[in-house]
Amino acid sequence: MSADIKQLRTRIKSVNSTLHLTKAMGLVASSKIRRATESMIKGNEYAEAFNEVAEQLSSYEDCRNNPYMKKRTGDKIRLVVIAGDRGLAGGYNANIFRLMREYQNAEIIAVGKRACEKYGGKYVSAEKFSFSDAMNIANEVCSDFVGGKIDKFGIVCTKYISLMSQEAEVRWVLPLDRKSEKLKTESAIFEPDAETVLNAVVPEYVSGMIVSCVKESFACEIAARRVAMDNADKNAQEMLERLGLEYNRARQGAITQEITEIVAGSGI
Repeated sequence: MSADIKQLRTRIKSVNSTLHLTKAMGLVASSKIRRATESMIKGNEYAEAFNEVAEQLSSYEDCRNNPYMKKRTGDKIRLVVIAGDRGLAGGYNANIFRLMREYQNAEIIAVGKRACEKYGGKYVSAEKFSFSDAMNIANEVCSDFVGGKIDKFGIVCTKYISLMSQEAEVRWVLPLDRKSEKLKTESAIFEPDAETVLNAVVPEYVSGMIVSCVKESFACEIAARRVAMDNADKNAQEMLERLGLEYNRARQGAITQEITEIVAGSGI
């Protein structure tokens, strides 16, 4: 009986330690989530601005045969895969890696510690990812795409739906889709010509998309971690209540057994 009490006491101590850890991580996630969400919104606005310019340029007849708009039948795919810097974020990282099973032959550029651990490459933090990091990737991708080393380029990231819901997805960036000529406006004048401007804009557009996806994915990681820690707190509290009841029953049983032995030994 005493062995059971000792084991229960050890388990209660272990769960309490875990509870303190999850509470601390939950507080950290809560403090970061507002800033991460604001950064995500700014990143999306930046990417959307370049996307509108790229869409407008792609609608021009002069850009029809531009290398960035050329559809290819090859299977040389390159993907930027964005995962978390840490674990304990529910299914955040697992959802990304599950989606990647469909692209096992793709060339991968990993962003985030977990992605680098799985796919290799120099560790680039998702939280500290900068525009210069994105520009370096974009310049290399654009050069290889124009040179025919890549047939398709996309970003594997996590879409922020709400605080409680996030979804892993692939966002295809290159080649550009040709838009309707209705997008052209008389007020837009490109110098020296639309195609030259398009060639200059695409690397900026690609880097903007990468930055936007990294910021959105990081906001998803923080949201997922907060929800996971809230669930862990709830489960730990329930476990402590259950272990507390078991511990009290065990103590009561041990006390009753001792009293019984004492009474029996006294011959009463």
